[in-house]
Amino acid sequence: MFDALSDRLDQVFKTLKGQGSLSEKNMEDALREVRRALLEADVHLSVVKSFIAKVKDEASGQKVLNSLTPGQQVIKVVHDELVAIMGERNEQLNLAAQPPVVVMMVGLQGSGKTTTTAKLAKRLLDRHQKKSLLASLDVYRPAAMEQLATVGREAGVDVFPGRPDADPRDIAQQALEAARRGGQDILFLDTAGRLHVDDDLMQELEDIKKLLDPLEILLVADAMTGQDAVGIARRFNERLDITGVILSKTDGDARGGAALSIRHVTGKPIKFLGTGETLSGLEPFHPDRIASRILGMGDVVSLVETAMEKVDFLETAKLQEKILSSSFTLDDFLVQLQQIKKMGPLSDLMAMIPGVKQAMKGRAMDGDEKQLKRIEAMILSMTPQERRKHQLLNASRKRRVAMGSGTSVQDINRLLKQFVEMQKMMKTLGKMGGKGGLRGALSGLGLPKGLNLGGLGGLKLPGLGPKR
Repeated sequence: MFDALSDRLDQVFKTLKGQGSLSEKNMEDALREVRRALLEADVHLSVVKSFIAKVKDEASGQKVLNSLTPGQQVIKVVHDELVAIMGERNEQLNLAAQPPVVVMMVGLQGSGKTTTTAKLAKRLLDRHQKKSLLASLDVYRPAAMEQLATVGREAGVDVFPGRPDADPRDIAQQALEAARRGGQDILFLDTAGRLHVDDDLMQELEDIKKLLDPLEILLVADAMTGQDAVGIARRFNERLDITGVILSKTDGDARGGAALSIRHVTGKPIKFLGTGETLSGLEPFHPDRIASRILGMGDVVSLVETAMEKVDFLETAKLQEKILSSSFTLDDFLVQLQQIKKMGPLSDLMAMIPGVKQAMKGRAMDGDEKQLKRIEAMILSMTPQERRKHQLLNASRKRRVAMGSGTSVQDINRLLKQFVEMQKMMKTLGKMGGKGGLRGALSGLGLPKGLNLGGLGGLKLPGLGPKR
């Protein structure tokens, strides 16, 4: 997300930073390029006009023009205005009411509403121990209720068994009674969608809102539809007075125009971003962090939060002991790869590390993703004994592993050579950790006392090492 916009802005700011001082003319030239970049990213025209006007007003002041680092000052102005347009801060769910709190999920058909409902319920259960009841009010789409039941089971939350021949309003009221009897904290209403906004859909949603008085009305909008998502958000807001938006399928949206436009156009915050098909693929929308990612500044806070949430630190502690005792094997390497995969796409992780995105410019990150999969396939094609003792891999065994993993013997040799090099590096890192160097550096990230990420520190990601 935002890749194209980020690249364009990076070029603009490189030019600005190369200027010893800024004039009105080169400021105008830079802002013209910023405007073009925003429009190409499918940002709403009214948002672009407002954004450029505010940046121009701030950046043309004497404080910036006379600064010793005018380029950096302009970047700060752009960062601050991006944050302001997207909403200043993360807007959390409002669950401060007598349970069960009713949360109404609305949106068009195909926007990912049902999956997002389960994702949100799972997040509240895992992080806040909130018990939810999910109820499908979609009596029109075939198997809609079965779909919610399936993802609900996967999320580990209860699902109300509605009947497809019942009225959605009746189902909503029955589900509320069931949530009260069951002691649930939250009732999620997965409402019906249409292929477009029509009066029948809106009237039904208005009736349900009147009957149950939901505390939250969340619109699920497909980020890949760009300006259409903004228009849909405006129309739903006009009829229902929504409380927030969840942008789904953001991993498939390279432009990000909807994320930059919705708050400004509707006045309602984006509360979450949905990524991928897995039920863990939901993250809070933090405008300041998103602005930093767009401008290539990284997002270390989100990186650490992702690690804290998805990395198995008990397993990591075991790996660290093996590093310190010089007994690190291909089995352990495989565990490291799987830990990295849990944290999400490699391109997303790289974008969170300051400076890495610029350093990797021109590299195809999907190639690195494929390389990780190839390495995993090669190791999984080895026997347990070979993974524990790679020296057993003679010529015939290498041929067998290559055939089993769809690779070549040269690939196997390359992997083993890199693994031996990594073992040496691990040993060095282990010594650093033992003397407090690595542990001391990691403690600066603000991790809980006694927690150490040293086991992940030695993973040599493809393409990140020195060129040979």
